[in-house]
Amino acid sequence: MTRWVRLVLAVLAGAAMAAAFPPFGASILAPIAVALLTYALWQQPARIGAALGAVAGLVFFAILLRWVALIGADAWLALAAFCALWFAVLGAVSAVLSRLPAGPVWIAAAWVAQEALRDRIPLGGFPWGRLAYAQTATTLTPWASVGGAALVTFLTALAGTLLVAVVFAWRAGRYRTTVLIAAGLIVLGLSGLVLPRSDTGQAEFGPPRSVAAVVQGGAASTGLGFGDERRDVLRRHVQATEELAEAVALGRVRQPNFVIWPENSSDIDPLIDTQAAEQIDRAANAIGVPILVGAVLEVSPTTVANAGIVWDPQTGPGQTYIKQRPVPFGEYVPFRPLLTRIIGRFDQVPRDFIAGEGSGVLLVGDALVGDVICFEVAYDDVVRNAVRDGGRILAVQTNNATFAGLGQPEQQIAMSRLRAVETGRTVLVAATTGISAIIDPTGRIIDEIGEGQSGWMVADVPLRDSQTLSVRMGELPEFALSFVAVAGLAWSVIRHLSLMRRPGDRPDRTPDVGSHP
Repeated sequence: MTRWVRLVLAVLAGAAMAAAFPPFGASILAPIAVALLTYALWQQPARIGAALGAVAGLVFFAILLRWVALIGADAWLALAAFCALWFAVLGAVSAVLSRLPAGPVWIAAAWVAQEALRDRIPLGGFPWGRLAYAQTATTLTPWASVGGAALVTFLTALAGTLLVAVVFAWRAGRYRTTVLIAAGLIVLGLSGLVLPRSDTGQAEFGPPRSVAAVVQGGAASTGLGFGDERRDVLRRHVQATEELAEAVALGRVRQPNFVIWPENSSDIDPLIDTQAAEQIDRAANAIGVPILVGAVLEVSPTTVANAGIVWDPQTGPGQTYIKQRPVPFGEYVPFRPLLTRIIGRFDQVPRDFIAGEGSGVLLVGDALVGDVICFEVAYDDVVRNAVRDGGRILAVQTNNATFAGLGQPEQQIAMSRLRAVETGRTVLVAATTGISAIIDPTGRIIDEIGEGQSGWMVADVPLRDSQTLSVRMGELPEFALSFVAVAGLAWSVIRHLSLMRRPGDRPDRTPDVGSHP
C-alpha cells in the first residue's frame, strides 16, 4: 500500500468509528473501524503509526464531539485535537505490537491501555468515545457485567484486529488458518449470548422492588441560553410533579415511593432562597414522597456546588451529594488566574464548582439510590463506588439542554445503558429537556421521554444488593489488559533490537501469517 492509501484508510477508520456511536448508532462499525486502522498501520514504523492514529483520532473526535462546537469552533477543534494525541500514541504502539506473534491480542490490549490513560490524564481525564460506549446493545454488551467497560473495549478491538488476521491469512493462502480465525471471530461475536443475564441479582437487605418516578420538566430555551430563566425551569418541574400527583390521585398511575428530578432543576440554591424552597415543598407535598432535587448550592462568593438533595415532604432538605467530578473549563477553570487573562471566554464561568467527596448513596424514600450527576456517568469509579457503597438503584441526574439536538444526550444515554449492565442495577436518567429514561439491568430502555418534551414516568423497578463480577473486580481487568499491552510493547522493542544487532539481518515488515496474523 502507498502512504496515501494508508491515509485514506485512517480517515475512513475515524469516520466509521464516529458512526458507531449515537446518534448514528451503527455499532457494527466499531470493530470495522479498528480493522481499517490496524490494517493501515500494520508493521509500519512507529512514526507512521502515530501519524495514521492521529488522523483517525482527529476525524473520529471531530465528528463525535461536534456538539462542543456550540461553545466555539476553537474549543471543539482543540478538544478533538487533544484527544487525537492519544490515538497517535495508540497508532505508534499498535504499529510496534503488530510485529509480534498473536498481534491482534496485543493491539486490542493497547486500546484498553490508551483509554485507561485518556480517562485519567490530565485533570481527571476525558472518557468520552470509549469503544465500549458504542456497544451498549450488542452481543458483546453482556461482558460489561464481567469486566466492565474495559473488557467490552478489549473484545470490540479484538474483533476488529481478528478481521485483519483473516485478511492476511487469506492473502497468504493459509486457508485452514483463515477458517480457524474466522471461526474464533464468530465465537467471540456470539459469546455474550451465553452469559448469565445481569437482571438475576438479588435483594437481600431491603424490599426487592420499589415504585420510582422520573420527572422531566423542560425549559423555555436550550443551547447557551438555558438557565437565563432559572425560576422558570424550577416552576416547570414543580408543575410536572403536581401533574404526576394529580394522575396518581385519579388512579391513572401507581403512587411512587420516590421521585427523581434532573440536574439544575433548581439552579437557585433552595437552602438560601425561600421562594425556591417553598416551590419544592409544594411539589413534595403534592406527591407525598421524597424528591431527589438537582440544585446549585452557594458555597462561597467564588465557588458553588452541583448537588443532589433529598427533599422530604415532612422535613424538607436532608441528605446531599455533591458532584465529585466537575467538568474542567465547563464547571471550573483550571489555572484560572493565568488562563482568564489569555482566553476571555472563560469569564462565562465566573465561579468554580467545587468537587464533592464520597459516593452519592442517598436514602430516597425506601430506596438507597446511587446518585451520579451528568458527565460522571462516563467515569467507571464514580458509578462503581456508588454500587459498592450500597446503592441498590442508580440515578443519573443530568442537564443536557445546552447540547440539545446535537447528539450528546443520545451518547449519554448509551453510557447509562452500559452502566446498567455493568452494575446489574436499574438506571433512572432524569434530564431537564431530554433524554430521560428508565433502563432495566439488562440495558433495555423500558420508558423514555424524548428531547424537547416534558412529563413524567413511573415504573416498578427492582432494588438490588448483590454485585456483579465487574463491580467486585473493579479496575483489575483494565489494569491487567493495560499491563499486557505494556509487556507486549517491551517484548516487541527488545525483539526488534535483537534482530537489528544480527549481522545482515533486518526485521521483516511483510505480514507473515505463520508468525503474525
